[in-house]
Amino acid sequence: MKTEAMFYEKLKDKLHCFLCPHNCIIENGNYGKCKVRVNEDGKLFTINYGEITSSALDPIEKKPLYYFKPKSHIYSVGSFGCNFTCDFCQNYSISQFKADSEYVTKEKLVEAVLTMENNIGIAFTYNEPSIWFEYVYDCSRLLKETDPEAAVVLVTNGFVSEEPLRKLLPFVDAMNIDLKSFTSSYYKDLCGGSLPPVLKTIEIAAKACHVEITTLLVSGENDNLEEVEGIAKFISSISPEIPLHLSRYFPRYKRNSSPTDLGFMREAEEAARKYLNKVSLGNI
Repeated sequence: MKTEAMFYEKLKDKLHCFLCPHNCIIENGNYGKCKVRVNEDGKLFTINYGEITSSALDPIEKKPLYYFKPKSHIYSVGSFGCNFTCDFCQNYSISQFKADSEYVTKEKLVEAVLTMENNIGIAFTYNEPSIWFEYVYDCSRLLKETDPEAAVVLVTNGFVSEEPLRKLLPFVDAMNIDLKSFTSSYYKDLCGGSLPPVLKTIEIAAKACHVEITTLLVSGENDNLEEVEGIAKFISSISPEIPLHLSRYFPRYKRNSSPTDLGFMREAEEAARKYLNKVSLGNI
């Protein structure tokens, strides 16, 4: 459903979207880098409001969140679009393309969350939830107003501007944030983004809700101990209690390099444990 977007301003005959750090300047008839926010005659619209492409009742550990309400299940939903262009994306069919979707009102989604058996709440995941902001915000707020005990979870790349992040955080209980690398070149060349805003998101979110971090170790790119130690040191500077998930890469989308070496995965776990108390290996 097309809905007027939040977080934009007019610049003469163009629009400046400041939902995320791309700060897109969008001409009439064009989309931002996320492919879901469009300038139509001087107004910015989001085309994915309420459009759900994927949904499932997942174990909370699949998010992955190992230390937030363990052994529970959470209703997980996603839309389409992303503000990154990772060439190894695991969900590229919905993140990089406009996938088939079904419109669900915020009221119907919240009702489903609250009436579903063995469900602790809602997780916005599968694609990037921050560029689904308007719907995520509306649903999270309505859910908390209806049942303050219901959990709201975000699984995100962390590439969001500070103002919208702070607007949403009062309604969020837990986040898994991707820290894809600790080098700016990796973010620029492989992801189409930048590192500093993600670090800022982690710092802000860790003060407001439960946070766990995931790093996918991509063969030939960030699979080295210096990188892992840099990530672990940064997380530890915020709190050594923040969990880190080191995830094994498999060929996907545009990248065909071999899966991450298992021996290195174990070495990486040992290296991270020098600085962090909770380190887990994933996809092994």
